[in-house]
Amino acid sequence: MADGTNGSNGKTADAGAAAKETQTQTPAQVQLVGQYIKDLSFENPNVSKLAELKGENPDLRFEVNVNAKRVGPDTYESAIHFHGNASGKIGVIYDMEVVYAGLFRIQNIPEEAIEPFMLVNCPTLIFPFLRRIVADLTRDGGFPPLLLDPMDFGALFMRRKQQEAAEKATKS
Repeated sequence: MADGTNGSNGKTADAGAAAKETQTQTPAQVQLVGQYIKDLSFENPNVSKLAELKGENPDLRFEVNVNAKRVGPDTYESAIHFHGNASGKIGVIYDMEVVYAGLFRIQNIPEEAIEPFMLVNCPTLIFPFLRRIVADLTRDGGFPPLLLDPMDFGALFMRRKQQEAAEKATKS
């Protein structure tokens, strides 16, 4: 009885060729070569006035940016720039800036996928270490530790792309 197939178990010749091609492609390789503090600053300018706070909850503000650059033929740096500031009625309570980076060796990733990988995946890998540094720094500065919530670097990347597109549209 004929079932409409040609003895290939329902697979066409094109599907078999595509499967064979997928098997021969080299998988992407990513290696975290190192991670490090590039810049660190903590200022406590009004330490003599801290007694005046008397239980006041300070105004906390922080900003996070991510940048990436190629530093070698297959080596890239992804850096998280964190700036945090606490202020109250006495003025600035503390001001900190940390640039924490990772050096990544990346092979067999298409060129168009490098930027999103460097601005989303790589910061996600190194963020827990930045979070610990920020908590330790504020605690060692004499304040309760600042515990950062996990960050959605994918959403930051999308927002950056939308801003770039809007800027490009207004210039056109």
